[in-house]
Amino acid sequence: MKFYDRKREIAVLREIEENSSQSAQMTVMVGRRRVGKTTLLKHAFEKTPILYFFVAKKNEVLLCEEFTREIEDNLSVSLGNFQTFAALFKALMMLSKERNFTLIIDEFQEFTNLNKSVFSDMQNIWDSFKEQSRINLVLCGSIYSMMKRIFENSKEPLFGRATSRMIIKPFDIATIKEILGDFNANYTPEDLLTFYMATGGVAKYIEQLVQQKAFTKRTILNAIFKENSYFISEGRDVLIDEFGKDYGNYFSILSLIASSKTERGEIESILNMPVGGYLDKLEKEYNIIKRVRPFGAKEGSRSNKYLIEDNFLNLWFRFIYKFRSAVEIGNLEYVREIVERDYEVYSGIVLEKYFRAVMIESKEFSDIQGYWNSKGEDEIDIVAVNDYEKRLLFCEVKRNAKKISLSTLQNKAVELVKKHSQYNVEYKGLSLEDM
Repeated sequence: MKFYDRKREIAVLREIEENSSQSAQMTVMVGRRRVGKTTLLKHAFEKTPILYFFVAKKNEVLLCEEFTREIEDNLSVSLGNFQTFAALFKALMMLSKERNFTLIIDEFQEFTNLNKSVFSDMQNIWDSFKEQSRINLVLCGSIYSMMKRIFENSKEPLFGRATSRMIIKPFDIATIKEILGDFNANYTPEDLLTFYMATGGVAKYIEQLVQQKAFTKRTILNAIFKENSYFISEGRDVLIDEFGKDYGNYFSILSLIASSKTERGEIESILNMPVGGYLDKLEKEYNIIKRVRPFGAKEGSRSNKYLIEDNFLNLWFRFIYKFRSAVEIGNLEYVREIVERDYEVYSGIVLEKYFRAVMIESKEFSDIQGYWNSKGEDEIDIVAVNDYEKRLLFCEVKRNAKKISLSTLQNKAVELVKKHSQYNVEYKGLSLEDM
């Protein structure tokens, strides 16, 4: 598969690379697993030799042997043998006084499990040599909570050391459409919706579908819900390291949210346990869920709902984890029947998310939310506002355009319109046809 998009990220990385020829740069790059961080980094740098260190779960001495070979192969220099990563890193910082090069350390957070002292050792070495160094150091990680702790916790040794931070997100809607169009020029809106629903723009999932030539609704669902599918264990593989031993409670909460049990009280009543601490960590520490409140509600409002940000994880918890008993005995036909049964309702929710994403990427609005009143009624799918231009847009989203009623939408919006009497108001229906 060819390399898509990432023009903005590459421009930023090349500017950092240019700056490293004069002074040491430390860039922290974070993004969920499979999003394409490593591929991006290998495409980004043009002017400097590149060292790529992958921190595997193995003995530190063996890692140092691998890294030493990488140095010899790509810099044509022998720095000797090393028993610790700290000693190797010090040798590289000393070398960078004479030579400008890029050092990428991938899955950097794994040093937490390998040797925690690496972080304080690196801090001391960085502080001692950075003024004379010309290294372009990129520290890349996929476990959000651990990377955040390493670099954003004021008690950690590497706090405040990074010169740049980057969060790599999945492909945007325009790129998703470009990729699908390259492989299926005659794709339908339904194909696009399923492609978006299954991948959310995550590079690895798109690559999997490309390899299986799955570009229509039917072939995409076949690729996911089949025996030995890459996708069956993927949710567990992505999150198990994040949650550790307590993953069971987190998975139960996420499964309920994916099944439209989106309010805290509702989740607590089903699980018969307090979940406030778990929700807080899922939102702020793990960056997996998003707390949403109705348009116009103040910060601290109790009318909150929780949504899973990631399209694939939402799909995985809704259909694979929820029906894991059937999955474990190999009855994927049963799961596929449930997917077909619930597809219209589930994909309708994804369609709403799709149009929100389109609006966010348009840069036209200062805020985009849903709306529901204090009784949970008069629900409006999308309310988008541009406070500078005094514009207010209300949208009803349905798969079938014939089911959209703008008069009903206007009735739901009456109270909000009264509060925005100075705004130009527009009502719009959005359906599969508008994708």
